[in-house]
Amino acid sequence: MRLLLAEDEKDMADVLLAIFKHQGFEMDWAENGAMAEDLARKNNYDCMIFDIMMPVKDGITALKELREAGDVTPVIMLTAKSEVDDRITGLDSGADDYLTKPFAIGELLARVRSLTRRNKDFTPTTLSAGSTSLDTEEQELSAHNSIRLSGKETKLMKLFMLNENKELSTSYLFQKIWSGEEGVDESVVWIYISYLREKLSAINSDLAIYGEEGHSFRLGLKEE
Repeated sequence: MRLLLAEDEKDMADVLLAIFKHQGFEMDWAENGAMAEDLARKNNYDCMIFDIMMPVKDGITALKELREAGDVTPVIMLTAKSEVDDRITGLDSGADDYLTKPFAIGELLARVRSLTRRNKDFTPTTLSAGSTSLDTEEQELSAHNSIRLSGKETKLMKLFMLNENKELSTSYLFQKIWSGEEGVDESVVWIYISYLREKLSAINSDLAIYGEEGHSFRLGLKEE
């Protein structure tokens, strides 16, 4: 899993980054709220950890703007304050959980694992982007008309729609969809990208998958 840590206290950030990496997580670090918001808009994360008090832009403002932009990634807020109002503000801004400093590292790890499990369990079965929708249970992609997808096509399209306008690397897509399968390599990603492009065209979708073989891909509205 890939996490984003937004924490301006470098000593604490170094400790958290080391521990999470030791637990097998991929980690990105932002030292202020503006940088965190920028990274969250560009990349896909399984969970984000935001400190509230940060320079340039505080964690609550960054989170509110991400939520307004449609980002539904689970977020845990960290705060040095214990007042109830501070917790309420964070939760009202779209946070899924919070921890008050100082906290036990084990508890933060447990909460991250809980949120990522919950997010997978409660992902909606129908996803929409532009005028296009994907029914993951029926494996059907619809716009002006509908078309059936294979299992792998459905998983790949779901991943794109959950990360609309974000760059997804070939390696990331391969790991998420084909990890552990024998007899396939990363070239299979390009093949399935081609399949999805053909099917988006077939239903006259207003979406397109941008990117070149072996590089990163992005799902977004067609450019005129």
